[in-house]
Amino acid sequence: MRNMLPLIGSHPGGRSALTCRYRCGDACFKEVPNTSDNEYAGDVIAGALSRRSMMRAAAVVTVAAAAGTATLVGGGVPEAEAAPLAGHPGKKPKPTASGARGLRFSPVAPNTRDQVSVPDGYGQNVVIRWGEPILRGAPAFQPDKQTAKAQAGQFGYNNDFLSLLPLQGERGRQVLVANHEYTDENLMFRGYDPASPTREQVEIAWAAHGLSVVVVQEENRSGKLTPVNRHPLNRRLTATSVFQVTGPAAGSPLLRTSADRTGTKVLGTLNNCAGGTTPWGTTLHGEENFNQYFANGSSDTDKRYGIGTGETERKWERFDKRFDLSREPNEAHRFGWVVELDPYDPDSTPRKRTALGRFKHEAAQPRLTSDGRPVVYMGDDEKFDYFYKFVSSKKMKKGTSRAARAHNLTLLDEGTLYVAKLTGDSPAEEIDGTGKLPTDSEFDGSGVWIPLATGDTSHVPGMTAEEVYVFTRLAGDKVGATKMDRPEDVEPSPRTGRVYIALTNNTDRGKAGKAAADEANPRDANKHGQILELAENWDDPAGDGFAWRLFLVAGDPKDPSTYFSGFPKERVSPISCPDNVAFDDHGNLWISTDGNQLGSHDGLFGVATAGERRGELKQFLTMPTGAETCGPVIQDRRVLVAVQHPGEIDGASVEKPASTWPDGPGRIVRPSVVAVWRKDGGDIGV
Repeated sequence: MRNMLPLIGSHPGGRSALTCRYRCGDACFKEVPNTSDNEYAGDVIAGALSRRSMMRAAAVVTVAAAAGTATLVGGGVPEAEAAPLAGHPGKKPKPTASGARGLRFSPVAPNTRDQVSVPDGYGQNVVIRWGEPILRGAPAFQPDKQTAKAQAGQFGYNNDFLSLLPLQGERGRQVLVANHEYTDENLMFRGYDPASPTREQVEIAWAAHGLSVVVVQEENRSGKLTPVNRHPLNRRLTATSVFQVTGPAAGSPLLRTSADRTGTKVLGTLNNCAGGTTPWGTTLHGEENFNQYFANGSSDTDKRYGIGTGETERKWERFDKRFDLSREPNEAHRFGWVVELDPYDPDSTPRKRTALGRFKHEAAQPRLTSDGRPVVYMGDDEKFDYFYKFVSSKKMKKGTSRAARAHNLTLLDEGTLYVAKLTGDSPAEEIDGTGKLPTDSEFDGSGVWIPLATGDTSHVPGMTAEEVYVFTRLAGDKVGATKMDRPEDVEPSPRTGRVYIALTNNTDRGKAGKAAADEANPRDANKHGQILELAENWDDPAGDGFAWRLFLVAGDPKDPSTYFSGFPKERVSPISCPDNVAFDDHGNLWISTDGNQLGSHDGLFGVATAGERRGELKQFLTMPTGAETCGPVIQDRRVLVAVQHPGEIDGASVEKPASTWPDGPGRIVRPSVVAVWRKDGGDIGV
């Protein structure tokens, strides 16, 4: 088996150049879109936010906005309580021998094997591969005879976010929903010429983007899952499917095109990265690096969203004028939203929810306030961009009646959109860019949620509400939101309500002319990333104040700049570039990685968030060559992961594959979904 390790670190951020070309349009080689001069977390001391150090153990932080913030948002921010961040990380834990419940497995060692490696005593199966037929009439996959019509009925490419939903009345079956983030034409088509793609290749790529819904059957004696082909709920949504625009920006002149003069109907969804599952049974899908699909950008707003001035890598503008902004300048405004899908209604039209703002959405995960209103947390995956929340003005109705479902499908159209501003509680001179802990033994502080818009009312001076929703990044710039190290997945704990934000990396932190290290982003040239833990009032996450601290600072545990909530570092797995996060029923946080900078393949990790083992991190699996870990879904009896872009190594092609996963030599490499379970039939990690 070939060791492809020397090629893995050939590009900034740990990705191959091939990944950067097709996934984000070579964003790391371009100027960072956020050139605003708003304040950074470490600079916000006097005249902006009043702050207090977090009390340890059972303390409660009170955050008050002072005159500086009032000037920014057009009014004072009321005092709000934040939930306690209990358990001082500086206290040395005395872990028991058995380990945290849910994480009792032998950690997988870092490696560069071209396979999915799992702990001893665990089995796995490939649930579904790119190209497998899921709709009635779709043919079997033929890699050298692909057609757009066939792909529209087959499982899409580069699976990312996954959700498993219950299916009542069908024993042992669940509904799997998957995002298909992007296509890698070099690994899809034999003899592909990137300078001259054919119309058929482009239309196949359109059909390979989007979303898949497929019912899966579980095996009684294991955690194995298999697709139920041609089930009535199975569905494909692609780059040419119809999507409805809803919420306060629907119908705006900013969203109208020559093909849609109403501004309410969009063809397609693009670059769907992570997502979320709602308490009312729908799924949310974040449109992330949509900018790379559009050619000939010219406006300042295009530039702020990273849209280039020339042709695109995929050349789609040659085959559809909507991808040419010189001909359809508003088309790009119709992407970069959170899409809500009802997987139980195959005839429903998915909705793009404008109330949640437009930016590079990595994910969107809701929880409910004590009175039943959804709060959705969201990250903007770009260097020096922001994280947000949306608080609905409506309460969820319980039950599955038609009236309840109809009402719940309006919850994300009315409410308030906020952006976060953080401040640290340590003296500025103690945050020197090395990652050295300040004298209080933790990176921590307080913050406020700055309101941007509520319905048709803008809270940002100089911007209308429609402009806030369509150009949300500019609104965050204006109110001085905190520049972060690529906020990706954001997940609230179902047990504690604390919110965990994966900050993947930012190698531009501290460079000349760029933001310096601050307490929330404490390392210059940050190539390994960190995870931030945020606490709001448990009874009212709709409040304006919060407390925060870094839960994990990633990297080699031998590196003094790493931090694992005070857990002994000689007893944790090395981790780099946290990306997606999920919780198990025991309250453990599971972390998938993207772009490992430690010389091994990406993987999936579990870490305890509470108790004597808080901060103990263990690697559960590793990916094949060139692949990123996506998903994940953690159930009692199985772990589900999406193996995205296997074999995506510089110089790789169909003719010269860098990976033989999942089907072995002589077969085309295929992104796939994998289930992992205990061979003895027991629950994961217990």
